[in-house]
Amino acid sequence: MSELEHRNLGGEAWPFGFVAQGVGGEVPTAHWFVADADGPLVGHAVVSVAAEIAELQRISVDAEHRRTGLATRLLATIEDLAVELGADRVLLEVREDNDGARAFYAAAGYAVLDRRPRYYADGTAAEVMIKHLSEADRTSTAAPA
Repeated sequence: MSELEHRNLGGEAWPFGFVAQGVGGEVPTAHWFVADADGPLVGHAVVSVAAEIAELQRISVDAEHRRTGLATRLLATIEDLAVELGADRVLLEVREDNDGARAFYAAAGYAVLDRRPRYYADGTAAEVMIKHLSEADRTSTAAPA
């Protein structure tokens, strides 16, 4: 899992110890999901759910498996879990310069809520995005990836 994190997120990857704690269930509000390609892990998503708010911490898919629907299924799984656990909205931060990710979230019904200047280590700003969840608005009822 840590290798996947580093492969997909490079310098923004979480350290091995943090990933191990999360995957090991030591962070009670964090839920980890993976996508595989008939064996190897090729994507993952992490969400924290506390009361009525879910916060998407991570979603990534290996470059050669992008645009195959994996990220969409991971996001749908996150949203389904959030609703199941009583959340009524999902929040996330996305790099302001990541046009592909911003378009992906917008297509899934997320809207820009705010902007965080110099949020990332390299000084890039983040857009804070939100999606209000209801049974009628969910992206799908996909099974966990």
